Amino acid sequence: MTHAHSDSHTSGTDSDATFHIGRTVDASLDVVWKAYTEQEPLMQWFGPSGFSMPFSRFDLRPGGEFHYCLRTPTGLEMWGKWTFITIEPPRTLSMIVAFSDAKRGLTRHPLSAAWPLQTLSTTSFTAEGDKTHIHIAWEPYQSTVDEIAAFRAGHASMAQGCNGSFAQLDAYLAQLARP
Repeated sequence: MTHAHSDSHTSGTDSDATFHIGRTVDASLDVVWKAYTEQEPLMQWFGPSGFSMPFSRFDLRPGGEFHYCLRTPTGLEMWGKWTFITIEPPRTLSMIVAFSDAKRGLTRHPLSAAWPLQTLSTTSFTAEGDKTHIHIAWEPYQSTVDEIAAFRAGHASMAQGCNGSFAQLDAYLAQLARP
């Protein structure tokens, strides 16, 4: 049975719609946790290579938000918002992730109208000796069938984006390690 279109929302999602990615970085668990949960470090590494973050507002608490603007090398601005749900230092950070506007309102993905309005991202941090393994599980949140399909179809570009941010994180952590 196929559905051409559905407006029904699902609170859970098909397990094959969940996007998983991981990376082991050369820094201690505490250093990596701070890179993810403090405003200044996050502004230095979060986002694709070549992008800057001219604005961010950061409130790390359940229900608090990280509201930010990413600027492309050509000057295009894209706003985003994380609403924190679970904060279990230094092991787990989960948030609702959404595109936003300058006033913190929810907006559609600027390049994909079918993208879910909100997604749920859970990042887990595990110490591996003096390194840290980061695992991200990311899924549609309160999404329509069509939005879930768009999210599933976006896994490859999400991997590219996450790996770009991981490369920025690697560079940030390497710069911290220098005397």
